Amino acid sequence: MEINLSIKPGNRIQAFYLFFIITGIQLGVGIIGAPRYIFMEAERDSWLSILIAFVYLCLLAMCMFFILKQYENADYFGIQVDIFGKWLGRILGTILIIHFGMSFFSILLTYIEVIQLFIYHALPNLVITILIMILVLYTVFGGIRVVVGITFLLFLSTFWLLLVLYDPILRMNWFNLLPIFQTSFPDLLKGARATSYTLTGVEILMVIYPFIQNKEKAKLPVFLGLAYTTLMLLITTIVSIGYFSAEGLRSIDWALLILYKSASFTFIERLDYIVVVVWLMVILPNLALSLWAMSFGIKRLYKVPQKVTLWIITILILIIVNFFQYDYEVSNMTNLVGRYGFWITYVYPFILLPIVLVKKNWRKRKGSDRL
Repeated sequence: MEINLSIKPGNRIQAFYLFFIITGIQLGVGIIGAPRYIFMEAERDSWLSILIAFVYLCLLAMCMFFILKQYENADYFGIQVDIFGKWLGRILGTILIIHFGMSFFSILLTYIEVIQLFIYHALPNLVITILIMILVLYTVFGGIRVVVGITFLLFLSTFWLLLVLYDPILRMNWFNLLPIFQTSFPDLLKGARATSYTLTGVEILMVIYPFIQNKEKAKLPVFLGLAYTTLMLLITTIVSIGYFSAEGLRSIDWALLILYKSASFTFIERLDYIVVVVWLMVILPNLALSLWAMSFGIKRLYKVPQKVTLWIITILILIIVNFFQYDYEVSNMTNLVGRYGFWITYVYPFILLPIVLVKKNWRKRKGSDRL
């Protein structure tokens, strides 16, 4: 297995698109219900928890860039094989692939639950999954450039969803946000951790990095992408607290969708129906990037062609999705992804960094001793 990748010019992408890749993989179904979970930990100081999470994300991104700079053109899978050896590196790489797969599946199940709750109550999981997988497969079969292109276009196509929130903002009670600075620091940290499922996905940087053409310009789009997703979560949480009040928000699972449902316009009555359907365009980049990362990782570690992997994964998804029929099963799945994903996404890179540096220094000393 090659540690450093040789990417054909036709498969390279500009660093500019990292902004849309980061926002595309972070913004999904998590933000729909995130305000409630953050508020249950940090209450009216939830905005502080979100800002703490943003600072940590920036440190995490810096850590990832520092690891990647130690190599010429390596990705997560190659770095782990280089550091830990062939077998342990493959095991760790497989865990990362499973992480992408579980994230993919939790997003898919959550969106299916939203469709069944708000629109089609009796529509089977399998039918919804087939329709979604047709779109996802069509995107991923086009290659990484098509995936990134779709991510860019859908970002522009769904930006208007934020503007619709102006109606709930006008009717929210700002006094519901008071008093501030009442939450203890440990609870603020718990609130920051409650954002982990919503803001997960930054690890895609260490998979897609070899495909970036102008790597010297990669940092700014990544940090801007993190800032954008954090701002979206911050706005959603503040509006939810101000609109529903503290007591109301504790009992609302899908705060963002309820905000859209409460929006009042003279030319349309049930805006939430439109939002639920359009939200497919929000999660499609997330699903496509995750599925591409899975297939690419299997190709890197086990030399299995991506097209074969895509069909196998699709068949498995179509089978497994039928075993999730109740909302508590979906909730348990999401909580599981949030718990183990926290360690893979937010903790593991900080463990990997010193190991990479120690091994790099050891190789330098070994090389100088031979001279």
